[in-house]
Amino acid sequence: MRHAKSSWGDSSVSDHERGLLDKGIKRTGKIAGFIQDNGINPDLIISSTAKRALTTAKIIAKSISYEESKIKQSKNLYLSYVDDVYDELFQLDNSIDSVMIFGHNPCFTDLVNVFANKPIDNLPTSGLAVIEFKTSNWENIPVSKSKLKHLVFPSNLD
Repeated sequence: MRHAKSSWGDSSVSDHERGLLDKGIKRTGKIAGFIQDNGINPDLIISSTAKRALTTAKIIAKSISYEESKIKQSKNLYLSYVDDVYDELFQLDNSIDSVMIFGHNPCFTDLVNVFANKPIDNLPTSGLAVIEFKTSNWENIPVSKSKLKHLVFPSNLD
């Protein structure tokens, strides 16, 4: 999931520390409803350390009763590339069946396009992609069969 819409209003705040707009929080709430309605309940949540991504992860975690203190924070997901996301996944214990990752563009659009039959131009803020892999080993996901189960944008839920 890409982080919610963030604020560019205060130029004294670093990119890493930018917070969310109320509009972003509202849109993330729509996605949270979709996640609840579709029984999406990850074993693990991993988030970029950027404030906007971590806050988005916390909103979703609360909506699915995932303990906030169990959110794994990763500096590697800030200003990342697809290979950085793979590195995070490859480190997972194979007993973990599902993971939800919160991060940024352009990486997350690129990641969706690795697994989408039809490429997208942009994963918008609060956009969610659910990808299912036919493997029991996280290191095999780049070569395993996969299915983009859901591609949901807040604008689709209006």
